[in-house]
Amino acid sequence: MTASDLCYLSIAEAADRISAGRLSPVELIQAHLDRIDKTQPQLNSFITLLADDAIEQATQAETEIRADNSRGPLHGIPIGLKDLYYTKGIRTTVGSAILRDFVPDYDAAVTERFRDAGAIIVGKLQMHEFALGSTSTNPHDGPARNPWDTSRVTGGSSGGSGAAVAAGQCMGALGSDTGGSIRIPSGLCGIVGFKPTFGRVSRHGVYPLAWTLDTVGPMTRTVQDSAIIMNTIAGHDPRDQSSVTAPDEDFTSELDAGVRGLRVGVPEEFFYDVIDPEVSAAVDRAIGVLADLGASVERVSIPVLDHSLAISSTILMTEAAEVHATHLREQPELIGADVRGRLHAGTLTPAVSYIKAQRARAAFNQGMAEAMGRFDVLVAPTAVTGAPGIEETVVDVGGRSENILSLMSRLTRPFNICGYPTASVPCGFTNAGMPIGLQIAASPFADATALRAAHAYEQATEWHTCKPPV
Repeated sequence: MTASDLCYLSIAEAADRISAGRLSPVELIQAHLDRIDKTQPQLNSFITLLADDAIEQATQAETEIRADNSRGPLHGIPIGLKDLYYTKGIRTTVGSAILRDFVPDYDAAVTERFRDAGAIIVGKLQMHEFALGSTSTNPHDGPARNPWDTSRVTGGSSGGSGAAVAAGQCMGALGSDTGGSIRIPSGLCGIVGFKPTFGRVSRHGVYPLAWTLDTVGPMTRTVQDSAIIMNTIAGHDPRDQSSVTAPDEDFTSELDAGVRGLRVGVPEEFFYDVIDPEVSAAVDRAIGVLADLGASVERVSIPVLDHSLAISSTILMTEAAEVHATHLREQPELIGADVRGRLHAGTLTPAVSYIKAQRARAAFNQGMAEAMGRFDVLVAPTAVTGAPGIEETVVDVGGRSENILSLMSRLTRPFNICGYPTASVPCGFTNAGMPIGLQIAASPFADATALRAAHAYEQATEWHTCKPPV
């Protein structure tokens, strides 16, 4: 097996080989470091590379595993972290100039859990500045580049994570999702992204954007790998006030249950109002696959979806402005123009508008819950279009000129408002050869159901086996 082949094993496959003594963690990590060295100039996916640390950890992992002290399926596996996860003694820039030299003195909760599981953190990944954007075109670090076409964006804000996983630079990564920032780059880069139920994974030590929306989750090449990571990172944490108490769960246990008899809802409103016909056709074909697999598919009217953007924008921008109030007051010139403008807009939102948005959110969530009462999952496109060019600021969709920054997160925001667990899984390509994603959302704490449906679709198709040219 070549080094390139090693980089495209799934986490599950690599874990089996390591457990059987047929693969050395040192060999696996070195293959990924060589891959990063070869592709980083093209992709610009890392902000901080931890090569020496990774080799040291891999050597330790190999010693432990040979002594029958395996810590589980992530032991010896290369993982990347979006650069807003605190890493003790290692800088965490949040994609900004202001925090360029910020070095936390403790690990994020999920960083702790990865280390305890023996996962090897190979580096900190590129992102849209302060996680406030959907392209990962960063004025301080340059743009993250899509491995399917390096002239195009990765999506954001977890763009480095999307590119790194798709290009075989690491076997899994963590993103964060406030308005779609796990699912958008996953959809545009052709990988799996999973936003868990709000509060299911601790945000302790994760630099915030919007307190009532931020969610932590995995980005991988297969649904099974996302479930494996969820087994490690999910769980109550008293250090995070939004962390919920839920029974321990094996997120891999129901993956092979299939979708026969599963009730699938396809919303009639919102998701198809602004959409590229290529994307719409690919999603329709994906829905047909679910039906062929035995799912019961039904169109459903959910009128509250039409209020998604107004609710999400008001809450997100107001909370983000509060998080960055000091930065705006003391060092505004160090913030990129697009993010600075959005933060300033957030400061101008009256308190009464924020309260109205939260009240509207309660009504929205009630409407979503009533609709979900009839279904096990809802399915929808992940993004309106394939990845646009890095230099583009607007894109034509169905004869309409749309702003890219707002367009990219249009279809993902509804599931942040209600906190539903949502997977994005590859479901095709545009004529330009860019990936298309399918969203699968389930009710709160039915994370395993969303993963089960995503896995069934994935295994019935070959999209997840496609490799980008970079």
